[in-house]
Amino acid sequence: MLNLNQPITKAISAEPVWKLLIYDRVGQDIISPLISIRELREMGITLHIQLHSDRDSIPDVPAIYFCAATEENLGRIAQDFQNGLYDVYHLNFIAPISRQRLEDLAAAALQAGCVANIHKVYDQYLNFITLEDDMFVLKHQNSDALSYYAINRANTEDVEMENIMDSIVDSLFAVFVTLGTVPIIRCPKNSAAEMVARKLEKKLRENLWDARNNLFHMDATQTGAFSFQRPLLVLLDRTIDMATPLHHTWTYQALAHDVLELALNRVVVEEDPSADQQQYGATGAKPKMKACDLDSRDRFWCTHKGSPFPTVAEAIQEELEQYRSSEEEIKKLKTTMGIDGESDAAFSMVNDNTAKLTSAVNSLPQLLEKKRLIDMHTKIATSILNYIKSRRLDSFFELEEKIMSKQALDRALSEVLKDPEFGLPEDKMRLFIIYYICSNVSDGEFKRIEETLRECGCDLSPLPYIQRWKSIMKSTLTNSNQYEGSGTKTVSMFSKLVSQGSSFVMEGVKNLVVKRHNLPVTKITEQLMECRSGGGSEVDDYLYLDPKLLKGSDVVPKNRAPFLDAIVFVVGGGNYIEYQNLVDFIKSKQSTNSIRRIIYGASTLTNAKQFLKQLSLLGQEIGGV
Repeated sequence: MLNLNQPITKAISAEPVWKLLIYDRVGQDIISPLISIRELREMGITLHIQLHSDRDSIPDVPAIYFCAATEENLGRIAQDFQNGLYDVYHLNFIAPISRQRLEDLAAAALQAGCVANIHKVYDQYLNFITLEDDMFVLKHQNSDALSYYAINRANTEDVEMENIMDSIVDSLFAVFVTLGTVPIIRCPKNSAAEMVARKLEKKLRENLWDARNNLFHMDATQTGAFSFQRPLLVLLDRTIDMATPLHHTWTYQALAHDVLELALNRVVVEEDPSADQQQYGATGAKPKMKACDLDSRDRFWCTHKGSPFPTVAEAIQEELEQYRSSEEEIKKLKTTMGIDGESDAAFSMVNDNTAKLTSAVNSLPQLLEKKRLIDMHTKIATSILNYIKSRRLDSFFELEEKIMSKQALDRALSEVLKDPEFGLPEDKMRLFIIYYICSNVSDGEFKRIEETLRECGCDLSPLPYIQRWKSIMKSTLTNSNQYEGSGTKTVSMFSKLVSQGSSFVMEGVKNLVVKRHNLPVTKITEQLMECRSGGGSEVDDYLYLDPKLLKGSDVVPKNRAPFLDAIVFVVGGGNYIEYQNLVDFIKSKQSTNSIRRIIYGASTLTNAKQFLKQLSLLGQEIGGV
């Protein structure tokens, strides 16, 4: 698209055509996790600006518009035509533009007399945000419209519900147009996921049978990464697992999302997180904040985003030592270059050193980049460490893993909750909800703990909703232990981190090793990918929808080969814990002759704080507050 919708050739990458990029808020969210400003420049984009900002006329340069086809945006584009801002317009709409709006736009162009200047109008079907190669969400701006609360509210009207479902379906349709494949859909019955599945199947089928506008007729060169096998789309409802979104976590990426609110692959941390808080208190100055981008170009992030936190701290320490030794080498070179006398030894040394120096100079840019990344990760990790210590997150994580795997606790839960030093009220609330979901709690015990939580200053509004949810789910859940195999063991802290030279003060933080286990979402995906059925497994009564069949039948065909590719989509909000769990699961399944892939998607990404807030809103509705 950035190359005026032409394929990119070598000649173009050597000498790009200069052009402008004009986007709206939604377009910005889609582009920012994918392309850095430097890459935009390499593509020939000299200027990128918001559609609704004041812009000056720039003649002789093509302008690429990338925005949603809303009334407001089209009005602004018509105004640009009228003012003759640019000579060449390439209009790219994120989602298909309706016939009526296209006609209005054409009328505006006629009136402004600039029809000849509009070179192309494209529907791009890019109505989703890709955060990783194997992860996407549907919305970031106004994501509350698709949240768990919006879908499960008591007083949602049918029209509103239809709109929510339609917007999810439109985005999922765009995902499959981009992948160029038609999936086979599986989902649980009688849920929001089923509504999405039925609508998506209908939309895919209508498109496949529409000979003129079929979007899946791709030529043989473009089959892309997917083989002839069709992927499986697993549509799940958030209600199948309510404990994981509230769970305290221990891996790097999920911790960044939980405590630093990682959004669109970017976190904001204090410039100097190790500085003393009192210093700011005394002067009244606010700590300086810095935005850090975490994306696939960052090698360290790619390797360690799924590692437990102490492992990450150790890895940063190792990278720092490597960097220091490279720095030392360059310093040594400088001193040896100052050799006196004109002996042969000195001469051969200069020759030798010239080669060394050349390689040192060539490796400088990489070294500087490495230094920048180490500094950035040190800042992020120090910020996370401060939260872990102040809120005792390691102990919460250990306790919750014990509760989920039904092990005995060392201290009674009510004692833990009474301890004023132990975490924030919201942390205690999360712990109790997980305990309530995973254990059989008597009414008496529930009331006692409720009283304890009230004394700690917790907001009790999520409880009525969780009680109602548990009573509904009791009738449907056959499997009592969803989280078997989880748990942690504490090992001694790495000697490197305990030594004085370390930049991380890890005293008092437990080094927890997580046992490899599958969360409910991963278990269901595994059963569906392997096409296991019978034997009373929980996926027996999942619907089976195939948009390619003329008459849809919901029956699973017998002897179906296992799927190699799956797209797992959670309606009502996903999280990085499940994403990481699926990534680990599929890694363990790779073999030499078959490569398997899982892509994880969700209507929105919520961390525990946001999810707890949505539960309190739902609880307030029940409590009639």
